[in-house]
Amino acid sequence: MTPTEKNTGPLAGVRVVEFAGIGPGPFAALLLADMGAEVIVIEQADARMGDKRNPINRGKRSIALNLKKPADQETAWKLLTRSDVLIEGYRPGVMERLGLGPESVQAKNTKLIYGRMTGWGQTGPMAQMAGHDINYVALSGAMSFAYRPGQAPLVPATLVGDVGGALYLAFGIVCALLEAKNSGQGQVIDAAIIDSAAHMQSLVHAFRAMGIWKDDEKENFFFNSSHFYEVFTCADGKHFAIGAIETPFYVELVIKLDLFDELIAGQYHTQDWAALKALVAKRIAEQPQAHWVKVFEGSDACAVPVLDLPAAAAHPHNRARGLFVEVDGQLQAAPAPRFSRSNTRAPSAGTRLGEHSAEILAELAQAPS
Repeated sequence: MTPTEKNTGPLAGVRVVEFAGIGPGPFAALLLADMGAEVIVIEQADARMGDKRNPINRGKRSIALNLKKPADQETAWKLLTRSDVLIEGYRPGVMERLGLGPESVQAKNTKLIYGRMTGWGQTGPMAQMAGHDINYVALSGAMSFAYRPGQAPLVPATLVGDVGGALYLAFGIVCALLEAKNSGQGQVIDAAIIDSAAHMQSLVHAFRAMGIWKDDEKENFFFNSSHFYEVFTCADGKHFAIGAIETPFYVELVIKLDLFDELIAGQYHTQDWAALKALVAKRIAEQPQAHWVKVFEGSDACAVPVLDLPAAAAHPHNRARGLFVEVDGQLQAAPAPRFSRSNTRAPSAGTRLGEHSAEILAELAQAPS
């Protein structure tokens, strides 16, 4: 979206400067761009190879700068003094060494929201250590219940660490923007992936306090110990996910499986779970996935197929809601959530490195100092 295009997104009018990085920082900026914010990405000229468009930069504009050159530093400063939000994902101290730390920037733009995305946080004994999604999820405790009994913990997709961290950074930025409307002051957001991974376990802690979550894996259906909360293999090698926790849903499940007499009395008889699970596994394995899709279609049994990305994009429900879009032959997820009045930005193919450099420099030259 160029400055001349009409923008009616909920974050229209918010300008964000993103210092290019990897993983959660760019995704947090994408979330803001999807909602209508103007996002300008400052990229190093040799940061990515080739002339390919980067879909994580959809809805953004890219300017290539060498922040070690005085002229490019001056350009960065012009952008920052005219912006509402800064996003960076370097190790603690890097921006300060570039002369672009929070104190320096907010001295010239007191309303600026300074978003800092790291794995371990700005403080703490591990703040300067390297790490990746798997490490933050492990140390936060979240990986301790991502496993099957008797097996090592599973490595979850980056949805828990990197994407979760991005969501918390974006949420923090929007909260700070709202607060700044009253205070007139910006602030620094210390968004650490380990913090978000820990906070996302709040529901688990609540379940433990209420006695719903059992530390004994044999009595906890969330550990895939039960026959009603598990992924089963179909006759064609594809899979089906079942999550019939509540009694009415469980009743419908056992009816649909034609195992009413065998299963109806044993939902929470944990001593019987292994045997009942074997019964369900045997029944699901008798037919291909497509058969079970028809059996459970329109039901409240909480049973759905496990789909890969192309199949998910083709599913009737997902198509009806427009969950995915295809841009230049590449599949992308549509912006979320949806608004009753505000529009979100239509997904684009993304930017090439420095694609908008001349355009942005021209705008800065024309803008009042």
